[in-house]
Amino acid sequence: MKPKSNLIKYLAFFSIYTIWGSTYMLNKVAVSELPPFMLAGIRFCTAGVLMLFLARSFKKNIRISLQQMKNSMIAGFLFLAIGNGVVVWALSYVDSGFAALIIASQPLIVLLLLRIIEKKPIKKLSWIGVGIGFIGMLLLVTQEQIRQDESSLLGILMIIGCVVTWGYASIFVGKADLPGNYLVNSGYQMVFGGISLVLMSLVKNEEWINPTLWSTPVLWAMLGLILFGSLVAFTSFNYLLKTVSPEKVATSTYINPIVAMILGAVVLNETLSGQSIMAALILLTGVYFINMKRSPAVYLRRRAMRRIRNL
Repeated sequence: MKPKSNLIKYLAFFSIYTIWGSTYMLNKVAVSELPPFMLAGIRFCTAGVLMLFLARSFKKNIRISLQQMKNSMIAGFLFLAIGNGVVVWALSYVDSGFAALIIASQPLIVLLLLRIIEKKPIKKLSWIGVGIGFIGMLLLVTQEQIRQDESSLLGILMIIGCVVTWGYASIFVGKADLPGNYLVNSGYQMVFGGISLVLMSLVKNEEWINPTLWSTPVLWAMLGLILFGSLVAFTSFNYLLKTVSPEKVATSTYINPIVAMILGAVVLNETLSGQSIMAALILLTGVYFINMKRSPAVYLRRRAMRRIRNL
């Protein structure tokens, strides 16, 4: 693999690891004043148009086939209208850091979906990871303060549904006929996803608020969501889905919850219970086992052999 290709992959992973971790906080700030589907619709429609304009300025062909358009519509709806828009809605009921912890279960869901859809065998270490991960999830969602709050339960159920949808979309995009250029691909997905969200907002009869009435924090949050969360991170995400496996892309959930929890605590004064912290450690341990390609013994043996050769 060329060094340049490696560098692009590293930057793309850094983008989905850190920038997406910050979007939980940004969405939480924005949804405190704006209706969720309106917020997400404006974000992705604006980002999608900017992305296509950027692609055109780079002299990229933005014409796509009918099949590519259909697949872009499906991907945009699954990823952005459901996988993102409903999460923004759920942030009206749960803290941003807590939402990020639930979404950390994504590698578990992707693994099980690959088994169900593609009959892909699950390795022993991955089965261990699935078991550990579900224990972490149970600890997370069965806390007393959550069980006693019906709105929190609703938010949790919505986010779990989004995780399943996002996992299926990741598998779909990995094999679908989509525009070859990543700017064009991301642009069309965001435009179609944004249009879906606008329609969902109208069906839900949300009140659209004039941007001139938005507070300064909301304006900055929306700017960050459009420029970094959408233009940079979502393009990186689509690039990685075409170049590495869905399981590797899903490892962003190692870092996203940590970034989200830190920003939630520092910026939004959110608190996490001891049980939530314990659940997070268990859940991320499960994700680690899922993505472990070989046993620790093999890893240590190969590392020792490399040291011997370097003596």
